[in-house]
Amino acid sequence: MIDVIVVGGGPTGLMLAGELRLHDVHVLVLDKATEPTTVVRALGLHARSVEVMDQRGLLERFLALGQRHPVGGFFAGIPKPPPQGLDTAHPYVLGIPQPTTDRLLAERATELGAEIRRGSELVGLSQDDDGVTVGLADGARLRARYLVGCDGGRSTVRKLLGVDFPGEPSRTETLLGEMEVTAPPETVAAVVAEVRKTQTRFGLMPLGDGAHRVIVPAEGVAEDRTVPPTLEEFKRQLLAVAGTDFGVHSPRWLSRFGDATRQAERYRTGRVLLAGDAAHVHPPVGGQGLNLGVQDAFNLGWKLAAEVDGWAPEGLLDSYHSERHPVAAAVLDNTRAQMQLMSLEPGAQAVRRLLSELMDFDEVNRHLTEKITATAIRYDFGEGHELLGRRLRDVQLKHGRLYGLMHGGRGLLLDQTGRLSAAGWADRVDHVVDVSEELDAPAVLLRPDGHVAWVGEDQDDLVGHLPTWFGAAA
Repeated sequence: MIDVIVVGGGPTGLMLAGELRLHDVHVLVLDKATEPTTVVRALGLHARSVEVMDQRGLLERFLALGQRHPVGGFFAGIPKPPPQGLDTAHPYVLGIPQPTTDRLLAERATELGAEIRRGSELVGLSQDDDGVTVGLADGARLRARYLVGCDGGRSTVRKLLGVDFPGEPSRTETLLGEMEVTAPPETVAAVVAEVRKTQTRFGLMPLGDGAHRVIVPAEGVAEDRTVPPTLEEFKRQLLAVAGTDFGVHSPRWLSRFGDATRQAERYRTGRVLLAGDAAHVHPPVGGQGLNLGVQDAFNLGWKLAAEVDGWAPEGLLDSYHSERHPVAAAVLDNTRAQMQLMSLEPGAQAVRRLLSELMDFDEVNRHLTEKITATAIRYDFGEGHELLGRRLRDVQLKHGRLYGLMHGGRGLLLDQTGRLSAAGWADRVDHVVDVSEELDAPAVLLRPDGHVAWVGEDQDDLVGHLPTWFGAAA
């Protein structure tokens, strides 16, 4: 029997597969596409996702193929400089196309021993007390202890489970593609600059190899968005919005996306879980979608591995829903707000101008930037120290960096007192005695996802908290 079947070979599923393999969980990734997609839906990683890659020793791979950009101007496209004092060692956006992210995560998952099976479409599933039975389109049947649906907004897994997906349907639609243009670069730049003064859902971005990434509002909402738009549709809309079609030709790929906003009512149904777009969809404003899915996987991976390995305390796997559902709900809300601010209606434009004034206050600018970058998330672990429930940013230690100690996906007791012990949990928690001028706490217990589970210096208090996240002592 397979331990975990992951349905969907996008960034969420691949991140999850790698996280599970860190704990020697037998993982099979099923993806119905025969080849990885070349469509560039997402363009980069925000600060929290950059931290995630750093925590797992992957960041150098990403930095080698990406480009760092300032974090300003991401909330509803309102142009503002980066705020001061972001609580991260990575205060930038890493520009990197989604197919490259997919490839790097697939390489990591396979290096760790995950199997990725492409051209395998799930068409049926059932579950019992012992596992999940999967039916594939070719007639094959598979058996796993758990299954995770990471198969996108039209998730087959979610539909087969019968999980409700309430929210709002698309009211607007946007065309997106890569194609060549005949207009000279100075003309493209001048027209784009003028149009974007009012229309933020528009742009032509040179890709450096003769092609451009083109984004333009659609005329209406297509009945079936799985049907890609045509080049003629792009030309028509470019003429309508910009007064020129820039001589677009030779498309590499064309797609469309809407602004539907929906969230699964529950992320777990027995032995089947949902993550990424299978659990939530929202407009792409702010570039949060891929990041939200990767962070879902980062939260879920160690918890599901603990369940498979048999040491998970009661309620640990259910905490995936209780922690991540509110995070996605907040993202849905901020994208709804951003879409309103991007409307060309006079009232929306008035609110946009007012918010732009407020964002000149650094506190406001930082607050909104933290929403986009996911650096201010705090899970509810109860009352206590201000760090409790928050992820701890990378800090410099006397003998290295904090994130350099977290590559294995285990818990971590960072002990500045030298008097504590996690001996009964040594198979799940690393105990590091070191000091940092950047950490104002005697000791912190970090979960594998870097969130602070305990702060203090009392051994009995520590022993009382370790079982909450790491089960009974060995």
